[in-house]
Amino acid sequence: MSQFKDITENGLWKQNPGVVQLLGLCPTLAVTTTVVNGVSLGLATALVMAAANGAVSPVRKFVPNEIRLPVFILVIAALVTVIDLSIHAFAAPLHKVLGIFIPLIVVNCIVLGRVDAFAAKNPPLPAIWDGLIMGIGLTLVLGILGGMREVLGKGTLFSGLDLALGEQFKYVVLTVIPDYQGFLLAALPPGAFLGLAFLIAAHNWAELRKTSNKATAKATDSQSLKPVH
Repeated sequence: MSQFKDITENGLWKQNPGVVQLLGLCPTLAVTTTVVNGVSLGLATALVMAAANGAVSPVRKFVPNEIRLPVFILVIAALVTVIDLSIHAFAAPLHKVLGIFIPLIVVNCIVLGRVDAFAAKNPPLPAIWDGLIMGIGLTLVLGILGGMREVLGKGTLFSGLDLALGEQFKYVVLTVIPDYQGFLLAALPPGAFLGLAFLIAAHNWAELRKTSNKATAKATDSQSLKPVH
C-alpha cells in the first residue's frame, strides 16, 4: 500500500507530468482551448498509459534490452489505434476537434517514458496504477488550463460538451461572465504558454510554502525540546 500511495502522490503532485516533468507540451498547449477538449485528450492519454503499462509489465523479462523501445512503441501504437477508432466511432465531432493529437499520443514522451522507466521494471498492478495516475495528473492540468483559457477567452465553461457526450448536452454550458466580449489572447497559443506558466508558478509556490512550513515546525519542535536551565 505504501508503494501505491507514493505512486499516487508522485503522479498527482510531486512528479506531475504537466507542471513538473513538463512532458507532452504539444497537446497541453494546443488542445486546451476548453475544459472538454483538455479533459477528453487527458483521459484518452490516461487510458493508453494504463493499458500500455499493463501490457508491457508482464512481458518485461522476455523483451531483449536492445529492442525494448521499438517493442514498447508498437504496443503503444496498437493501443492508441484502438482509442482513436473508438473515439471516432462514438464521438465523431470530438474526434474531429482533437484531430491529429490523438494519434500523436504514440510519440508522447509521457507514455513511452513511464513504460520504459516504470512498467519495464515493476509488476503489473503497480505499473497499471502508475500509468493511470500519471495520466490523471496530466488530465487535471489539461482540464484546469482549459478552464482558465475558456473562461478568459469566452466567459464560459463546459462549452462543447455535446462533442463528447452527445446532442442532448448541446446547451449544457455554464456562463461564468455574462455579456462577455472575449479575450482573444487566452484562446491563442500565447495564452496557453502564459496559463501553463501560471500553473507551474502556483505549483512551485505551494511546494516552497510547504517546505517552509515544515522547516518552521521542525525549528519550533527543536526549540521546545531544549532543556531549560
